[in-house]
Amino acid sequence: MLKKVVFPFLAGFALLLALPPALAAQDGQANGELLDRVVAIVNDDVITELELNNEVALIKAQLRAQRTRIPADDILQRQILDRMVLRRIQLQLAKRAHISVDDETLNRTLESIARQNNLSLLAFRDVLEREGMPYQRFRENMRDEITINRLQKRQVNDRINITPQEVDAFLANRALQTGTQYEYELGHILISVPEAASAEAIAKARAKASEVVDDLRAGADFAETAVAVSDGRQALEGGSLGWREASTLPTLFADWVKGREVGAISDVIRSPSGFHIIKLLGRRSNQPQLLVTQTHVRHILVRVDDPTRSARARQRIEDLKLRIESGEDFADLARANSDDPGSGAQGGDLGWVNPGTMVKPFEEAMNALAVGQLSEPVQSRFGWHLIEVLGRREQDRTEDMQRSKAREAIHASKLEPAMQAWLRRLRDEAYVELRL
Repeated sequence: MLKKVVFPFLAGFALLLALPPALAAQDGQANGELLDRVVAIVNDDVITELELNNEVALIKAQLRAQRTRIPADDILQRQILDRMVLRRIQLQLAKRAHISVDDETLNRTLESIARQNNLSLLAFRDVLEREGMPYQRFRENMRDEITINRLQKRQVNDRINITPQEVDAFLANRALQTGTQYEYELGHILISVPEAASAEAIAKARAKASEVVDDLRAGADFAETAVAVSDGRQALEGGSLGWREASTLPTLFADWVKGREVGAISDVIRSPSGFHIIKLLGRRSNQPQLLVTQTHVRHILVRVDDPTRSARARQRIEDLKLRIESGEDFADLARANSDDPGSGAQGGDLGWVNPGTMVKPFEEAMNALAVGQLSEPVQSRFGWHLIEVLGRREQDRTEDMQRSKAREAIHASKLEPAMQAWLRRLRDEAYVELRL
């Protein structure tokens, strides 16, 4: 009954709820009619002007909601078209790799997004339609987002290797640090350089990056500049990398950020991907909690594969509860009746679990029980549970948490360069013809 972690889709999604009405009717229109011609060929597929104009209208609305000045149309169109090309290449690769997203997964994701915005799915759909975003279009865009995320996980995330020696070295280095730990909010601009670029192309990119640094230090808005010139993945989000510990940043960035004042802008930083410019947007303290309350718990699960049989499953759980209260052994009944094969073979024993490990309904019911107490029937998305708490303890998980956080930090520091290199390789290996 482990909780599934839903990765974050469409950062800044809540902006959609603040978009001006008639989104699709704004921008990109010519005399009331949208021209539909090919603006890019991507391998054996095409991107049309209608698709580009729709995306431009959406991005413009998001930038307005963020109160970010919108670049000139030709610059913004080029940025958005480049992103659409890269997106199309990834979707083509995902199709060849037989990566797909079924309707059930998609529906669960949409329901989760609606809940995050304090809306029912029906109300969420109405808001999208009122603001000019056709629900079916949003739905298919979300399907593509999940597909691309799965592809990136398979091709990049899961291939990042972290050795125990790296974790040991990371912790040893951190042990030398004293005082408060910090998280940093960074802005990022990338002027990319293709693989095997000529000396002239490299020099041109370096000169462009130096010019951007000069403009920023002269007062140019970082987010607006990122939207206009950056080749980074977060360009259209104003270049924001979000809040991160220094240890989770690429080494080049982490080396620069320490000791800098908020608002500082880096010199041009060279990497295999190109030339980077970093701005320190914010800094805050981060003190991890090291002590946790663990619960020793066991359960019996009656799975519900068909919603129409939920009442029958609940009745089975209630019957099992009566049998336990009448003196029958919980473990024997779990081995004979539980639909959770892993714990069922252990008499329902899930061992010592940490906070946040179980799905929400299960965890809430578990936390409300006293040691030795048997729960009422509890429903989760897996079915109906009967839960018994066997014990509780305060556990010092400092070392486990430190090693876990160290692995996360090392992974994060490797992920961005690996992702940029992979995306650049995809782009270089694809046949792309721009006709904008």
